[in-house]
Amino acid sequence: MIEVADRLKQVEEYYFSVKLKEVAFLKSQGKPIINLGIGSPDLDPPLKAVMALEESLHHAGAHKYQSYQGIPEFRDAVADFYKEHYKVSLSAKTEVLPLMGSKEGVMHISMAFLNKGDGVLIPNPGYPTYANVTKLLEAEPFFYDLKEDNNWLPDFIALERMNLSKVKIMWINYPNMPTGNNAPHKFYDDVVAFGKRHDILIVNDNPYSFILNDKPKSILQYRNSKDVCLELNSISKTFNMAGWRAGMVVGNYDYVNAVLKVKSNMDSGMFYGIQKGAVEALKSSEMWFESLNSIYRKRRQLVWKLAEALNCTCNNDVSGLFVWAKLPPHIKSEEFTDLVLKEHSIFIAPGTVFGSNGEGYVRFSICEEESVINEAIARVK
Repeated sequence: MIEVADRLKQVEEYYFSVKLKEVAFLKSQGKPIINLGIGSPDLDPPLKAVMALEESLHHAGAHKYQSYQGIPEFRDAVADFYKEHYKVSLSAKTEVLPLMGSKEGVMHISMAFLNKGDGVLIPNPGYPTYANVTKLLEAEPFFYDLKEDNNWLPDFIALERMNLSKVKIMWINYPNMPTGNNAPHKFYDDVVAFGKRHDILIVNDNPYSFILNDKPKSILQYRNSKDVCLELNSISKTFNMAGWRAGMVVGNYDYVNAVLKVKSNMDSGMFYGIQKGAVEALKSSEMWFESLNSIYRKRRQLVWKLAEALNCTCNNDVSGLFVWAKLPPHIKSEEFTDLVLKEHSIFIAPGTVFGSNGEGYVRFSICEEESVINEAIARVK
């Protein structure tokens, strides 16, 4: 047996990859599993996006290799989207780079900027991929605390006390996953200043800003942000196109170009039809967002009821595709979710998947129909 690379010994298979195998097995045994564990949108994409994909299949050159930088129309659509919704001006030619999903961007940005032994500031709780990619590149994760008593925001006083000499990147993510918390304007001013003070690249992972959120923000709205910031964004959540794998990184030309150097050595361009569909999605009217959020608002109300039936408590002033719920005292997250799966055939995510500060919490997805969530409530009651 050929031994795997040492870097693989630093990470484990992604939790949801492992757990969904268990869920699939239980389903194969006839268990009526309700999956409220993952945030995979179940609603239809914009009709115009689907039509554009279909029409593109007959376009001359549609099935050839595409540009590593994406077609001009996609980059223009991203720039227009940022101008309309975030009031951010971007050069479509030099400050926009399409990605095959923003998750790809986490790896590409890390490869572009990290050397072995460099430090990375990672939120706890936070998206597990930040830490896993850091470890795969033999860089060092430095976890910073997000806690409920500080509204799930970083404590900059505590950060300043850390030894930051090796830190090259700081990952931030608001609206936050898993907590759903939004960050105030002051936070963005503070984090940009922090990045400039310590010569740290601040990367804002921003896929949830239009889900149950009336005031979407981009870090690039803030003064001097392009000096030290990149932003990842995605069409996956906002437009119900997660399986299309289309996203983007935006920001300063030099930083974006560094990411392109990595990306151009790892893929051969995004499929033409997906780009054409993404263009149409990004042109969606305000009615799209209103319609989408009216559905999610009703679902979230039901998930709050489900959480209450399980003796959990929730913060109602949140955004995104999830409900972050606090368990009763002295109950462990994984023990609780395993029990709910065993007794009620409902899969929810333990907070510890997202870091040690997730102990005592669980995460529910709202990516299921109202009838399914009602069934979950009925099972618990």
